[in-house]
Amino acid sequence: MLGRQAIESALYRDAMAHYAGHVQLITGEHEGVRRGVTITAACSVSDSPPMVLACLNNTNAKNAVFFDSGRFVLNTLGIRHEALAAAFAGFGGLASEDRFALGDWTTLITGAPVLSDAIASFDCRVVDTKVTATHTVLFGEVVALNFGPADQSLVYLDRAFRSL
Repeated sequence: MLGRQAIESALYRDAMAHYAGHVQLITGEHEGVRRGVTITAACSVSDSPPMVLACLNNTNAKNAVFFDSGRFVLNTLGIRHEALAAAFAGFGGLASEDRFALGDWTTLITGAPVLSDAIASFDCRVVDTKVTATHTVLFGEVVALNFGPADQSLVYLDRAFRSL
């Protein structure tokens, strides 16, 4: 029988650095405040109804935009979006509106910001949430889609952006 092993957070992050993740920009808006975060913790849940999930850190108070609004957009990024991904990941220390100034934005059904030239954007209505450890998992029913120009997908692996 295997016993429970205590794993240090830093060691876990080192191991996860070898796990390639597609880069998404999750965006939202609530009461006039826009928020965007670069994430790799997002995936498809179902195609009937179309549903995705995204994981967000609970310790960042600014993420309340997503928790309170009941809507979000997952914007799938391509290699051309590397600078945008870095900005929304917090590299460079730009304020939120300065980050949004780096892209061209529109809205679809929910009113959350959609990156116009994302490879694909999933406009979602939150249908469930699950708080677990340090994160909240948002389950979103996809109510609209937007497709931008084709591009090589942006992935994050070994603590660096790469393309496929």
